[in-house]
Amino acid sequence: MTHNTPLSPRPLHDLSGGGRPRVMTTAQLRSHGVSTAETNEQCRAGGPWQQLLPGVVLLHPGPPTSEERLHAALMYAARERGTGVPAQPGAVRPHAPAYPEVMITGLAALTLHGFSSTPPLPSLDAIDVLVPRLRRLRSTGCARIVRTPAMPDPEQVTGVPVAPVARALADAVAGLADAGIVRRLLTEAVRGGHCDPAAVVRELNQARLLSRPHVVDAVDSLLAEGRARAEDRLYRMVREYGLPDPVWNVDLRLPGGPYLGGLDAYWPDHAVAVELDTRAPRQDDDALWSEYARKREHLERLGITVVHITPRKLRDSPEQQATVIRTALMASADREPAAYVVVLPR
Repeated sequence: MTHNTPLSPRPLHDLSGGGRPRVMTTAQLRSHGVSTAETNEQCRAGGPWQQLLPGVVLLHPGPPTSEERLHAALMYAARERGTGVPAQPGAVRPHAPAYPEVMITGLAALTLHGFSSTPPLPSLDAIDVLVPRLRRLRSTGCARIVRTPAMPDPEQVTGVPVAPVARALADAVAGLADAGIVRRLLTEAVRGGHCDPAAVVRELNQARLLSRPHVVDAVDSLLAEGRARAEDRLYRMVREYGLPDPVWNVDLRLPGGPYLGGLDAYWPDHAVAVELDTRAPRQDDDALWSEYARKREHLERLGITVVHITPRKLRDSPEQQATVIRTALMASADREPAAYVVVLPR
């Protein structure tokens, strides 16, 4: 018997041919009439098949393709407890996911998302697979198991479930000690428009990675990168939507009194300010956020309207943000005059 010969009344070529990844679980093979003894015979040394992972068989003798390694790792991780059978499209539940509660994460996921600073799939020794924390699985072969108490919603990329960029990035960073590589990955995530800095830092914080000095340094660069991009979008929004020119990047003080805080844009004649929120949650940021809230409340008690804008809003709905600012400027004529403040360059 050869790997090209049908082994049961339900031939294998309908699943292993036609450009499909030629990899199946032993349970799937049994459903096609291939006994365990026959599978073992086919996977003998020099045989036409090979066992790629426990319970997962590669249906050809050569090295697996990157796609076959991805599917093999998912099949290994998605095996149902006690049966070893992953759910498959078109089975009992036709709309069920092919690989329930598992997804590709880490460097492999970032490569699938289109990162240029990650290694190509063939050069990765292992494929990271995210699974629920209580699953009884061990890393083996090309499958490296990553556990989590809360599974994110996967994204479908080239036909496989992949962790969202921020989560995949945190899982990748967890295994990296090179500060330069970590910095490049985080910077590409922002520059490439894959995700916002806040989402990245939130995942790094939840993974308890912000205690590592090289990660903290990379995060500081990431936040600076995010602020620079947000400021550029703010300048562009003011220009493109015809808002009056503000004074940019200023500090406010009461005459002979205390420092009131810094602002990204301020219209003195209207007492309207814009503050970009480019900060992200950090383990030690509770006091910082409280101070930010106190500053905003103090300015508003002085009659200064503070418009709070996030980088995401500037990116996704600049016209709406311009309308909010324009409305605040127009409404200034109907408000009580604001307290006099001193405006200084930041």
